[in-house]
Amino acid sequence: MSVLTAPAASAPLDTVADFPAIPDGWAYLDTAATAQKPQAVVDAITAAYGETYATVHRGVYQRSADMTLAYEAARRRVAGFIGAGSPDECVFVRGATEGINLVAQCWAGTQLKAGDRILLSMLEHHSNIVPWQMAAERVGAAIDVVPLTTDGRIDLDAAAAMLTPAHKLVAFAHVSNVLGSVLDVERAVALAHGVGAKILIDGCQAVPRVPVDVTALGCDFYVFSGHKLYGPTGIGVLWGKPDLLDAMPPWQGGGSMIDKVSFQRTTYAAPPGRFEAGTPHIVGALGLHAAIDYVESIGLERIHAHETALVAQARDALATIPGVRLFGPADSAGIVSFAMEEVHPHDIGTILDEARVAIRAGHHCAQPLMEALGVAATARASFGVYNGPRDVEALIAGMARVARIFG
Repeated sequence: MSVLTAPAASAPLDTVADFPAIPDGWAYLDTAATAQKPQAVVDAITAAYGETYATVHRGVYQRSADMTLAYEAARRRVAGFIGAGSPDECVFVRGATEGINLVAQCWAGTQLKAGDRILLSMLEHHSNIVPWQMAAERVGAAIDVVPLTTDGRIDLDAAAAMLTPAHKLVAFAHVSNVLGSVLDVERAVALAHGVGAKILIDGCQAVPRVPVDVTALGCDFYVFSGHKLYGPTGIGVLWGKPDLLDAMPPWQGGGSMIDKVSFQRTTYAAPPGRFEAGTPHIVGALGLHAAIDYVESIGLERIHAHETALVAQARDALATIPGVRLFGPADSAGIVSFAMEEVHPHDIGTILDEARVAIRAGHHCAQPLMEALGVAATARASFGVYNGPRDVEALIAGMARVARIFG
């Protein structure tokens, strides 16, 4: 799904009891940074380390064989979750950052040449900027930046006017980590492919919030991190089209990624093993499997409707507080960024913390976007399945206190 219609109203979620790290009365509104973990994920990780742990792809003993089956079952679960054609299209990485760097080194580093161009947008996370800068510097390519619409979306009309046959890669966020704006991925893909460019989509903020089908979207690469999907840190996924992965060289050498090694010549395994050198984050993959099970037991359509309702409640209430400026579109996906005149976002975050409301304050690893917005930083409230109207009320009460303190 790329163009999202207004989600149908549904009963509020009542899942906070599933999250042992959220005490009563604590409003955790920093899910865009990292999601809290449901007990089902904690239990899966505990069991994997405490009862069934063994290496994978190596041992001939039964427990190792069982753990290998569980690890590859997690890959199959991921493939089904994002609509991949085959589990072999899904590479386990440490997170979206590593996935983007992998593509920047193994695809861009071998396919780009001097004079080629890369197209990014103004709202990208640093992880979807810096790896492309590094790749461009190595080969002599150039980077162009798409501006935003007035409501904070990637301006695809501007992108259409900017794209030329010299552009070999487009890299956009599916959902902005600052503004919550949702990209029309299918149109972005059509524009990129129209000039012969490949397109990578950063799905970190999308995968926990909206249904994703990479085959239907038509993109060439898609990346996301497990810890934003209610799973553990240190695990993420790079999905790539099979022909692209097959043509890419490995980016790290070591065990597991080889076919045959000699001092004269080494040949490499087929994807995804080619890109998974060394002992993998076995338990992380199992935790990610449990997280996907948990999210799908609720339903992404319900999650999106729930978070959209909370965003609307928060934006409407924040708009009544004098001096507050809201950023991004009204229909943002689970994220509300704002600022208050004459008050630094860090002060907002500190005062809210005293009221047991946890938000993010800063540039959110999006300094070029902050410059475009004309601010040094913003405060950001981001919602998850465990949040409810009371959390929004706590946010607004805290902001009223900020207003009183700063006059």
